[in-house]
Amino acid sequence: MKKIILNGEISKFIPRITILGTVTANYLEFGGKIPIPAPANLGDLSGFENGFLAPISMANGKKFRPGKAYKDSKLCNMITSQELSKRFTPDKLISNSLYPGCVAKTKLFRNTPWIFRVLFPLFQKFITGGYVSERLAGRRVALVATNEEYAGTGVHWSWGNRQKPGKRVFSQKLSQRIIDPYTSSRVWELTKKLVGLI
Repeated sequence: MKKIILNGEISKFIPRITILGTVTANYLEFGGKIPIPAPANLGDLSGFENGFLAPISMANGKKFRPGKAYKDSKLCNMITSQELSKRFTPDKLISNSLYPGCVAKTKLFRNTPWIFRVLFPLFQKFITGGYVSERLAGRRVALVATNEEYAGTGVHWSWGNRQKPGKRVFSQKLSQRIIDPYTSSRVWELTKKLVGLI
């Protein structure tokens, strides 16, 4: 913990890392079990071990599948957040992740069929209730990144599909694929190697 002077007052400051996750990376949630194109799963980490060199482009050593790559990347984000919370005490660093809701109208889906781009936001608005605007999602990210209420380390904050007025954020339980100590440690070490830190 550091002390900083802000507006003439001494305040405590603990660095915080806030990482985006998603329901589709958490196998405990319904969205995490949807098999289209496949649930998030890093497999044996052979993609990491082999440096993601062609033709390998997935964590499990397989060829690229865009929808699964998205889910796997969010799984890696959530694993990283959990691993940081193990490696640093809460007085040194707060690490958390969040799912702000489904921002269904973004360029993320630009390469999907047009019918998906039309129907997916409607599905999220009227069936799952998970739809949020970019502005609301950004506000939620800012809250988790800065507000004292969300200062718990190792927490995955979620609004889930709770977009009706009065619904509150909650601490989401995470699947074994996210919290498994062996996988978490291996992803950490292999990532360090890939980016040249070891």
